[in-house]
Formats: sequence, structure tokens, C-alpha cells
Amino acid sequence: MSTETTQMRKEINEIPDAVERLLTHDAGAISQAAEEIRARDPRFLISVARGSSDHACSYLKYASELLLGLPMASVGPSVKSIYGVDMRSDGALCIAVSQSGQSPDIVQLTQSLTNGGAYSVAITNNTGSALAGAASSALAIHAGPELSVAATKTFVTSLVAGLWLLAEIKRDDVLLASIRGLPEALGRAIACDWGAVVEAVNGQSLFTLGRGTSWAISNEAALKFKETCLIHAESYSSAEVLHGPVSIVDQGFPVLAFASGDAAESNIAEVADALAVKGAQVFATSNQVCQATSLPCVRTAHWMTDPVAAIASFYGMVETVATQRGINPDTPRHLKKVTETV
Repeated sequence: MSTETTQMRKEINEIPDAVERLLTHDAGAISQAAEEIRARDPRFLISVARGSSDHACSYLKYASELLLGLPMASVGPSVKSIYGVDMRSDGALCIAVSQSGQSPDIVQLTQSLTNGGAYSVAITNNTGSALAGAASSALAIHAGPELSVAATKTFVTSLVAGLWLLAEIKRDDVLLASIRGLPEALGRAIACDWGAVVEAVNGQSLFTLGRGTSWAISNEAALKFKETCLIHAESYSSAEVLHGPVSIVDQGFPVLAFASGDAAESNIAEVADALAVKGAQVFATSNQVCQATSLPCVRTAHWMTDPVAAIASFYGMVETVATQRGINPDTPRHLKKVTETV
């Protein structure tokens, strides 16, 4: 096992500063976009993304529906890039997320939706990209260079930029105050010790769980286990895992459950305990569990920002799992930083 600090670890440690830069430099762009969106009074939202960016959009889907009362649907980029269909999108707010802004299918669908009448927002680390040019407005996430293949700080800053936009549209002062406090909270989050999970993850399969906004974090966590640790991880809603998936749980099977301080926490804790009773080794970001192991976690000033802190804590743990398995998480096999899907 190498003792050299990975690029992934360096970038995890940069997360609080990256969020601070976003909050410092992008207030004008966020405010202007929010004002234009309120004037248009959209009836629904559409997301365009792949990979980690799509997980960010899953988080924003719940945020839109819970905060604005507006439904949000993910549209497969192949609708335009492969099938050549232009959808009618008048009355829609389109949120397209891509750290590079370079994937042709993401750009094509965003341009199509913009042409079809949507107000489109590109959330990207490259406001000079083709995606930014295809959108009505572009929001820079200010993550700075991200060299590790595994996205960490760009994922977090995408979450924050998207949530900030929705909170500005809503004019939710309590949520906006919590967003402004995220740099300090994230500094504490990346310092959380999840060593117990590192010791438990010693096989080739595991589950991650969540519900609501935390389900998006569960999805991102499962992806990171796959790409950085070569571990097969499946993400499930706590509402679904006790149906078919529970059949493969046996003694010591690792489960990582993400919970926020919201209305879904009690259900996630209940399911975590039920899996622990069946013999699984279950860890949860909740102090409501009785049979599962409660992980140290940072609760923010608003339940909707709790998942942002949770994924920061997770990233530090999963990087450790990778390096202890002798894997360089900066260069996962078969992967490259930018995947340009057609």
C-alpha cells in the first residue's frame, strides 16, 4: 500500500475551500438566474446529466419537489443524440450538470430543450464550454482543477450551486443561511472518522441506502465504491430494500445507510436496524438506530443541506478503502476523466 497522498484525497480536502469560492464569487449569477426563472414561472423541471452529475440531479429533483412544489424529471440524453427527437419544453426549467461541459449528448439535449422553449441552466466547472453556450445561463461551480478521475469536489459544488439556485428562487432565508454555513460544516465533515466502515468493507459486494435527498447520496456512494475500490455496490431506497434485494443479505454483509435530519430519518433507521437483525453489518448516519452502528456525522443548519456534509465524510472513507486495497483511486481501470458520450 502506497503512503503517498492521492490526488483524490487532496481534492477531498479542498472541498470546503471550493464551496467557499462558489459562495463568494457566484452570488450575482445565481441571483440573476433566479430572478429570470421566477419571471418565467416554470411549471416543471427537467434534468440533463450522466454519472455523478446525474446523482446531483437526483438530489436537486427532491429539492425542487420539496422546496418549490415543482416536479422534476430526468430525460435521457439519447432522446436527442441517438433518436433525434426534439421535445416540446415550453414552461420548463432545464438544469444540465456536467463538470466538463464537453459531452456531446448532454450538450445536444440541452440545446434542444433551450430551442424548444425551456429556460436552461448549465451547472459546470467550465463556463467556456459548449454546454454553457447551449444554455440560457451558466453557473460556475468554482471547484478549480479536478485531476482525479473520481469526482468529489465537483460533485459537492454542483449540489451546492443547484440547491443555492432553488433556494434563491424560493427566497428561503433559512436554507440560504445554511448554505452559507456549509464551508465550516464541510471542514468538520471531512474530518469524521468512519474507520469502522473501512474495516467492515472487506468483500466484493455491499448495499448503500437512502431516501429522499439522501437517496441521491446513496447512489453516488455506490458508484464511488465501484469506480475507486472495484467493489460491487448497489444503492436502494430504504422503501425498497426489504422487498427483493434483502434476499442476498447474509452474516456480516456490509450496508451503509445515509440519513438526514428530515422526515425520512426514522424510516431509514428502522430499515437499518431490520437489516442488522438479519445479520448485516449496518452503519448509519443517524443516532436513531438501535441495532445498527451510528456513524459520526455533521448535521447542518437545515436538513436539506445535511446530505452535502454526509457525502464529504463518505469520500474520505472510500479513498481509504481504495488505498488499503492497493488501488489508486486517481486512475481507476477502464476509466478516464471526461467521457464524451454520443
